[in-house]
This record gives sequence, C-alpha cells and structure tokens, in this order.
Amino acid sequence: MDGMAKTGTTTQGLRAAIERSGYYPALVAEAVEAAVGGEAISSYLVHQETTFDANEVRRHVTVLVLTANRFIVSHTDEQAADSSSPTPYATTSTESVKLGRISSVVVSRVVANPESYTPGTLPREVVLTIGWGAVSRLDLEPAACGDPNCDADHGYTGSSTADDLSLRVSEAGDGPDTVRQTLVFAQALSEATAATR
Repeated sequence: MDGMAKTGTTTQGLRAAIERSGYYPALVAEAVEAAVGGEAISSYLVHQETTFDANEVRRHVTVLVLTANRFIVSHTDEQAADSSSPTPYATTSTESVKLGRISSVVVSRVVANPESYTPGTLPREVVLTIGWGAVSRLDLEPAACGDPNCDADHGYTGSSTADDLSLRVSEAGDGPDTVRQTLVFAQALSEATAATR
C-alpha cells in the first residue's frame, strides 16, 4: 500500500490503518481507542513519519480522529535508552478537543507550475495546521513610528498565532495517496467545525 497516511470512517478501518503503519500498533491502537470511547468515527488520518536527529533515526506516528463532537489527536514517539531508562521506550499521548473549541483549520498547499494549474490536481505538499488554544506563539518586536529622528519608546507590536498541531505531508516523501488523504481529513474537519458555530 502506498504512503503511510491512511484515512477513513470506521473503527475497524482505523485499527487496520494503525496496524498497517507498523509502528507499535497495539500501543497506538489502545491509546486511540480509549480516547475515542464508544463514539462513531466520522474521519481519521494515520501519519507515520521518520525524522533524523543528529546520529539517530526516530520514528513517530500521529493519529487524528474526528467524531460528531470531538477532534482527537494522538502522538506516539520512541526514545533511545538514556540515563532514565536502560532500554528504548515509547511515549503516547492523546488529547480530546470539543469541536467548538477549534479556532482554526489551516491548509497550506504547495503547487508546482501554478500558471498551468488545473482544478483537481494534487498539490506536491500540504501542511495542515489546527489551532484550539492550547498552544500559542507570540512574536514581538519593538514598535516604531515613521519619524527616523524619533527616539521615543513606542512599546512593542506583534502577533499571536495558535498552532497546536502542524502536520506536513509531501508527494515526494509520503506519496500522492497521503497528500489526498490529508486533504480529505482537513475538509471533513473544516466542515465539522463550521457546523458547530
């Protein structure tokens, strides 16, 4: 099967996608299923990613689940043995967010040759950013006025950005199916959050 991201709408499909990812499937599935509980699944996305950290190769998996009332995100990563543990270990976390709390769903698409773009063509890269207020980034800089001779303190200006989760997939790294599946999940999440407003 192409790509590591999988999407769908059933509990059995979610379990199968987690198992196909091959990344500690029993651990990941148990955490996700406990968070979902008895709710019906509207959509899901399973994305495994490998990163290179200095001399180490690290894998991690993110599972996104949409139900009628909640958005659930689960993230699992593995750690090498260290001073706190003589053996390698994995950490799994899940967060459940009421749909009404989601403040933004941003889908950034990177498209090659935009002058000849035709509707329906897959982007070569998609970044899905979801904000619900748990994490905010504040970028500040000194404020200034238009007078080059002014030496008054004008305070600071800046912006606050909510980016609790950012997931990047690319056609080259993850395959076209992964890009398509990310767009399907993003659309389902956008529609669900719009319906709760």
